[in-house]
Amino acid sequence: MTQWRLLRGDVVVGELREYGCDQPFFLAHFTPGPGWESVRTSFEAWAALTGSDPDGTRTAAVVKPLQELELELELRLAAADGQQLPLQVFRNCVLRINGSEARLRY
Repeated sequence: MTQWRLLRGDVVVGELREYGCDQPFFLAHFTPGPGWESVRTSFEAWAALTGSDPDGTRTAAVVKPLQELELELELRLAAADGQQLPLQVFRNCVLRINGSEARLRY
């Protein structure tokens, strides 16, 4: 299964280890890293968002701070050509972390 490191600059925020799929999301176990506390409340606000949001304002209010963190997901396993192309969270992919569980769509 695929593994990713969640980074903020050079600081490891956490690691994700894929265990399944619920299309269109990859399901992963999340293990916090040294940088987790600096972003934890933003992810908790995103995880707490439930219910209808017809005009998207509630979603935008919690996603914008996450976009501004400029987080990247880096594959732990190199691609076939040796390159590792990071995914910019909330630009190239959507990441939701709730406790030790994560859902990733890219």
